[in-house]
Amino acid sequence: MIKNIKSGDLNVAYYELGPINGTAVFLLHGFPYDIHAYKVVATILSDIGYRVVVPYLRGFGKTTFLKENKMKSGEQAALGYDLLCLMDSLEISEAILAGYDWGGRAACVVAALWPKRCLGLVSCNSYNIQNIVNSKKPILPALEQKLWYQYYFHSERGYLGLTRNRPNLIRLLWETWSPTWNFSEETFQLSLKSFENSAFVDVVIHSYRHRFGLSISDPKYKSIQDKLSEMPNIIVPSITLDGQDDGVRPPSDEKVDSDKFTGFRRHKILSGVGHNVPQEAPEIFANAILELYSHNQNL
Repeated sequence: MIKNIKSGDLNVAYYELGPINGTAVFLLHGFPYDIHAYKVVATILSDIGYRVVVPYLRGFGKTTFLKENKMKSGEQAALGYDLLCLMDSLEISEAILAGYDWGGRAACVVAALWPKRCLGLVSCNSYNIQNIVNSKKPILPALEQKLWYQYYFHSERGYLGLTRNRPNLIRLLWETWSPTWNFSEETFQLSLKSFENSAFVDVVIHSYRHRFGLSISDPKYKSIQDKLSEMPNIIVPSITLDGQDDGVRPPSDEKVDSDKFTGFRRHKILSGVGHNVPQEAPEIFANAILELYSHNQNL
């Protein structure tokens, strides 16, 4: 059952299962996905006693802004702020944070800036905090090509394309980012409803413009973004996952970002898996969380 709670700037819609006194785990989805990415993972964890919280991010599903005139920011500082506020609103002092894409970024932000709130981190694509200061530096052409959708969203044409051609565009991203994931039409339709949120397009467009320094920040989150600009280290126990077949963020070896993880870290590359790791490989994703819990128990 979907629940709602007023939290920070949002009325957050979230799915919760498992015992209230269990170790808390937040499962955080990315773009363009939703909470259905964690259907199997959440069941695995709740069945063995975890308290599992799976929120819709800002602009997704039934999560709404408390004030209609609030800036529809998609910047990384806002995502981290949302997660921290949700933990406070649910009176959860500490939790394992796990996510990918936007959700992984929110988890990394909280893990880096508020490590006492994070029992452990599972992050796809390793250190997922954006280096906005250096965002204008070019990367290899083959990698630039994979970011075509981000550059598309920088233009008015891209804004209109996401508005008018949303299902086709999102399906294309699913197919190209996870080329070995044979998702069903039913699976796609379940998530597609989440992108009908009235703030979806504005939040998405702002996110992909802000990370390149093309849109202003929401002043409310400036102090958080200032700290993120320093690219802070992550000291909490971490497991990082890469899909071998990720069509947007190719896998990297353990040496990449190794200096940003100053505590326990294990890195895994998953064969036959694309970008949407928890939905494509739910058992592996769930086991990463269990491994973190076991590591903490053995300290």
